[in-house]
Amino acid sequence: MTPPIRILLVDDHPLVRDGVRMRLEATEHICVAGEAASVGESLPLAHALAPDIVLTDIRMPAASGIHLAAVFREQFPRVRVLVLSMHDDAEYVRRAVSLGARGYVLKDAPAQQLIEAIEAVHQGGCYFSPGLEQLLDDAGSVARSNRSLTPREASVLQWVSEGRSNKEIAALMGTSVRTVETHRLHLRRKLRIEGQAALMKYAVDHADLTHDPLHTGPTALFDPPAQAVAAPGHCAQGS
Repeated sequence: MTPPIRILLVDDHPLVRDGVRMRLEATEHICVAGEAASVGESLPLAHALAPDIVLTDIRMPAASGIHLAAVFREQFPRVRVLVLSMHDDAEYVRRAVSLGARGYVLKDAPAQQLIEAIEAVHQGGCYFSPGLEQLLDDAGSVARSNRSLTPREASVLQWVSEGRSNKEIAALMGTSVRTVETHRLHLRRKLRIEGQAALMKYAVDHADLTHDPLHTGPTALFDPPAQAVAAPGHCAQGS
């Protein structure tokens, strides 16, 4: 028997998690292995539960769900990230995909659309709610042009938006000023930005989307261990 698709659900609203879990678990081949109320809670659960897909909101306290995709791409490359959000803004979609998300579904979409998205992402594909692919085209998708930011580059962009100097950023990163300068250069190339002033403007304009909890310290992403929701029998690990 083929094991079910194991989902780690990340959303700061319990009612949303309850509704999504009930709908997903009505589908025989999908199970919710665990739940987290924040990006920080999701990391230890990912270690413990080995999900196939992380289904995450974007706007949450302390850390953006957008950057969860970047963290999972680095720490859990086998786990695929699917965004479930109320925001249909092109920049949110573009940033999520650029940092590694494999799909983006709107919260007002029919439940069947979410099921289809999970199936597509689990099979190695991508999925976007109708209309969002056009937004990506209009915004000039970073993902399709292979200009995605690494977690380090996202951190540097956040610090640039705060007006920090290269020396300050180097101290925060525990690296050299030369390395910071290299990160800035890579950022300008990937974002197709000319000059430091333009990079600063971009960073400030997109500060909400470039917020990266990694820059607050090595333990910033780890909240107290979350209590995993009890998995039903068909969601038992290794079944």
